[in-house]
Amino acid sequence: MKARHKRLGFLLVGLVVLGAAAWLVFNALGNNLSYFFSPTEVAENKAPANHVFRLGGLVQPGTLERGEKLTVHFDVTDNAHTVKVAYTGILPDLFKEGQGVIAQGRMGPDGVFVAEEVLAKHDENYMPPEVVDALEKGHQKGVADMAKGNKPL
Repeated sequence: MKARHKRLGFLLVGLVVLGAAAWLVFNALGNNLSYFFSPTEVAENKAPANHVFRLGGLVQPGTLERGEKLTVHFDVTDNAHTVKVAYTGILPDLFKEGQGVIAQGRMGPDGVFVAEEVLAKHDENYMPPEVVDALEKGHQKGVADMAKGNKPL
């Protein structure tokens, strides 16, 4: 075999190995991404049905229910739509009704968001920018719906 053919063989093998490594890296990154969605976007079916994502908004007052063991049920709202959430585990100390929250998990088949992790705001002045944007959009949509004579959900 000529030296030129050997170099070409090494080059092709190197390109295949590099391509496989790049595919593995991008595949791993894609599986670990979790996007943020507001309750309005979830109600409009913009959230993925079988993928982990983050749901953010305010814990609706009067909806916090403690079930058996460490299971907690509550509603997250952006003042336009509401999504029911179920979480099994210990809630953060700052978690309470009427406060900002981000829950990471998946939508269950029954339409309840099953959270794997719940994050509460960390002081009285902070709210994640995504939650602020979602609340503002939800408020604007609610005002627009009321102006049209529609009752908000």
